[in-house]
Amino acid sequence: MPDLSYGEAVNAALHRLMEELPETLVYGEDVGVPGGVFGVTRGLRKRFGERAFDTPISESAILGSAVGAAMMGRRPIVEIMWADFSLVALDQIVNQAANVRYVSEGRLTAPLTIRTQQGNAPGACAQHSQCLEALFLHVPGLRVCLPSTPQDAYDLLVSAVHCDDPVLVIENRTLYFGPKEPVETGRAVRPMGAARTRRAGTDVTLVTWGAMTHRVLEAAEMLAGRGVDAEVLETPWLNPFDTEAVVESARRTGRLAVVHEANVTGGFGAEVVARVAGAGVPLLAPPLRIGTPDVRMPAAPVLAQALVPDAARISGDVLALVKGEALG
Repeated sequence: MPDLSYGEAVNAALHRLMEELPETLVYGEDVGVPGGVFGVTRGLRKRFGERAFDTPISESAILGSAVGAAMMGRRPIVEIMWADFSLVALDQIVNQAANVRYVSEGRLTAPLTIRTQQGNAPGACAQHSQCLEALFLHVPGLRVCLPSTPQDAYDLLVSAVHCDDPVLVIENRTLYFGPKEPVETGRAVRPMGAARTRRAGTDVTLVTWGAMTHRVLEAAEMLAGRGVDAEVLETPWLNPFDTEAVVESARRTGRLAVVHEANVTGGFGAEVVARVAGAGVPLLAPPLRIGTPDVRMPAAPVLAQALVPDAARISGDVLALVKGEALG
């Protein structure tokens, strides 16, 4: 079990996949010779030659060619440098890749993996900081996951590439160069969809995913110091989504808060709340959604920091929920 950072774990998964699956291709802007703008695809071109290559700056061409290659027997792994840039290729993702199995009556599939990264980083600005998972989750036919740890970064990518349908793997650049952790690199392909209890608790269920998981865990420890025992349930896969685990946890604790970095309105947190409500869970307080306010992300890091939920804000809002206080 080598000690790997989040970015190194992605790189290790890519090496394994290209070694085991000769039909895989890795391509995108600067992913070949340069090794990726974040170094995640480093070494692939040298080891696998033309199976790892650079493309022109055209997200539509990258995704359009990947759909065709996937339909013809390849398993392309393409990188869209920023999730924001995927909006240029929505037709290829939404109207083409997601529809292949349906419009061909199951005769064709599109085993296509789209790697991208999202989230705010200092100075990222409004066109490089959006969290767009809810947009893609609205589209039937697309699988979506957001790894938060080096082990998840490895496992989820391996599972995605082995899937016969298009999968969007949303990474986070603030995690690429984080601390190294032991990563089991040789185990079998993991099934999609399972949630994970990151911290057991009895007073409130905190559901989260992606990079926000780390802030929620920190907030849970702060809450523990205030006498609140929070359960943290991470859902790395948003499609397929482990509704049963969320409902079971909320039923036990009697309270629910969903925390994500994306803007609150229309965020996937609303879907999580709706599923718990639809299951008839008798909550002791109205469910809470915590996310970024519905504004564009400013360029100034200090202003952006004030918008994205941190551990102090999360713990404060959850404490008010547990105490039955009105939230502003």
